[in-house]
Amino acid sequence: MSSRILIVEDETEIAELIEFHLSKEGLDCDITHTGRRVFESVRKNPPDLVVLDRMLPDTDGMDICRKMKAEPETRDVPIIMVTARGEDVDVISGIEVGAEDYVVKPFSPKVLVARILNILRRNNTDDEESNQNEKISALNNRLHIDSNRHRVTMDGQPIDLTLTEFSLLRYLAVRPGFVRSRDNIIAAVHGRSTVLSSRTVDVHVTALRRKLGEFGSSIETVRGVGYRFTDQTEAATHD
Repeated sequence: MSSRILIVEDETEIAELIEFHLSKEGLDCDITHTGRRVFESVRKNPPDLVVLDRMLPDTDGMDICRKMKAEPETRDVPIIMVTARGEDVDVISGIEVGAEDYVVKPFSPKVLVARILNILRRNNTDDEESNQNEKISALNNRLHIDSNRHRVTMDGQPIDLTLTEFSLLRYLAVRPGFVRSRDNIIAAVHGRSTVLSSRTVDVHVTALRRKLGEFGSSIETVRGVGYRFTDQTEAATHD
């Protein structure tokens, strides 16, 4: 069965361009040009992924993303936000409200399609490491990562992570103390065919650290290389 993509974009030409390239990959697409119709469409026929324009005529895409991630019925639907605003603060804001990825206009349709396909692939299959490590316990058994249930708990309390944040944490925590380069993280989390800047990894790490609260420092920066997970309750302060 083909995956279904909901495209939320007020510019008709851009919406149709995205639809054209996704259709070539065998994906079904629905298009809506206003924010008020998003939830009606999502509830009626839940999509496998949403391509969401941030600047809509009747609402802010950030609000739509925030509301979707707050509702149990829609919280697991991946969202790729598309916007003309590419400042770091905008990217971080989009990721922090739950977007899996953030694409800045003007963008390459092929790059957008590659990111969409990688997210769909991650939703449907597990990588080799996750199959061998279905459950991970760390930080003196205070942190638990359950790959099968896609669930992370800290001291018994669930932590709400996006798909990208979950994959990033699992990838780092499966081998504590092992340094992962930014390129390796991109390949493991987004797929080897994806081209992303190292800054994208840094943004996701920043968001993940904030959600881990006092244990955010367990993700250490290795200057000039990447990151590693320190399996200690008193991790070194990160940069």
